[in-house]
Amino acid sequence: MTTARAARRPWTDLRFFIGLALIVLSVAGVWLIVGAAKQTRPALQAVRTIVPGDPLTSADVRVVDVVLGTVGSGYLTPATLEPGLIATRTIAEGELVPSTAAAGSDEGRTTSVVVRSAVPVPGSIGRGSVVELWAADPRAEGKGFDAPRVLLPDATVASVDREDGPLSAKSTTLELVVSRAKVGEVLGALTAGSSLSVVQVGART
Repeated sequence: MTTARAARRPWTDLRFFIGLALIVLSVAGVWLIVGAAKQTRPALQAVRTIVPGDPLTSADVRVVDVVLGTVGSGYLTPATLEPGLIATRTIAEGELVPSTAAAGSDEGRTTSVVVRSAVPVPGSIGRGSVVELWAADPRAEGKGFDAPRVLLPDATVASVDREDGPLSAKSTTLELVVSRAKVGEVLGALTAGSSLSVVQVGART
């Protein structure tokens, strides 16, 4: 004589509860991720091109609400914009200001020098451009210059002054941001009467 085997009820099976718990956790995780992705945080955005050594003040940035996710701590915010901060690299207009691009003024390792280029400066060179500075030393006999050499392989342009007139292309004065360790070489070339030329990085001389 056989008897019908009672059907096992699913809620009495431990595997049922484990599966249900996994579903709940999965749904909760997705909900948290979607919710975090929709959250915005205030960050600072450059309103102009900022070059190395420039002070970072409220006049140079604006507050924008952006979706940053997990990288939000990598950018300056109104709360972290402290007095005395300077830029350590070029920050383009419209770029969010990374925390790594700011440091205290006492940590600054750059200064600026003003030079006049002996060769035409392309119109594409402007504030924030990276250029090479070449120097041709005057010959000992006093006639002409020696072969040019690279004085600075990478200098950042802080400002460009192109004089008006037919010879303006040959009369361009630039303020360059340079490493303090290289200032002596630049000043030495200036006082020696060397011919200095500003060349766009990547261009052939």
